Amino acid sequence: MRVAVIGLRMGLYLAGWCRRVGMEAVAACDREAERLEAAREELPGAVLTDRWEDLLELPLDGVVLANDFDAHAPLAIAFLERGVHVLSECAACVDEEEGRRLIEAAERSTATYSFAENYVLHPHVRLLRQAIGAGELGRVDLIEADYLHGMSPQDVEALIGDPGSWRGRISATAYCTHTVSPVLALTDAWPVEVSAFRAHEADPARAVVMTVRLSTGALAVTRHGFLQGEPDSHWSWLSVRGTRALAESVRASGERSWSVRVRAEGWTRDDGVAHEEERAAPPLTLDGQPVERRAEGTVRVLQGFRATVERGEPPLVPVRPAVAASLVGVAGAESLKNGSRPIPVPDFSPAPSASPSPASPGSPE
Repeated sequence: MRVAVIGLRMGLYLAGWCRRVGMEAVAACDREAERLEAAREELPGAVLTDRWEDLLELPLDGVVLANDFDAHAPLAIAFLERGVHVLSECAACVDEEEGRRLIEAAERSTATYSFAENYVLHPHVRLLRQAIGAGELGRVDLIEADYLHGMSPQDVEALIGDPGSWRGRISATAYCTHTVSPVLALTDAWPVEVSAFRAHEADPARAVVMTVRLSTGALAVTRHGFLQGEPDSHWSWLSVRGTRALAESVRASGERSWSVRVRAEGWTRDDGVAHEEERAAPPLTLDGQPVERRAEGTVRVLQGFRATVERGEPPLVPVRPAVAASLVGVAGAESLKNGSRPIPVPDFSPAPSASPSPASPGSPE
């Protein structure tokens, strides 16, 4: 399977994993000459260019979009129109009209669109899905999801303070799919409306909280940005409260940060005694070797993309839930501008008899 990679800050990392899961990165693109030079060493023989349009003429099976956060949809549409399968990093789109055009392009193309939302497939999210799917939690009433970074004020300013960088020009609510996509996958729901709040009015770009009403009737609370105290590297925490039990990822360092705590109250059990346990997912292996925990989601995304292209399997996260998750951030930005009042999210859910609901992470292997 021949793929091109666009955007080599993250893309070169993805190209390395592409090779390990059986895809060949035959072309790469970036605007920065030094990144192209690095790709020359990492991808010998690959076509290198600083113009992504050049790649449209190559015989490709797929393209991996790892360019700027707010510039994915136009490239995705162009490659879909050429019949090239697309794997796109977040965000899927930057507004409703772009999302609509992306959905239309994906659904009329002979190729497929997959969203490279790796947090849907990380170990702790997969464990939560297993508990929900087994009926342990009952009806999901409240789900919380954090994507937070504990960083110094100087490091935060260096990251988001440059208006010439995509991080400096996007809304504080925009980078939300690492929380919203897992929420949609765990609940099999669609976002209905969003209210957004700044963590502190004195520092409006640093951190935000969003409340998202879901199509199931449940409420999601998501937190994004730069707040202190996260214990380990992946900055992801989820909690699912059902009518019968609670399941939440463990706030801990090291291996335990990928585990899940499940608590069932005594009234739900035959013995009448509350039960609590901690669960860990078995490691993902590749070529007989365990994959580092923080890379599991990325590897599963790439394996899923290959299975979609080569075997016709459905995308793990298809275009409609990708657009829905991205538009939560757009609605959140509008909510902030309007005093945190609720803003509806455009309904791009499929008709009941059409394509399936947001892809679930499935059960741990």
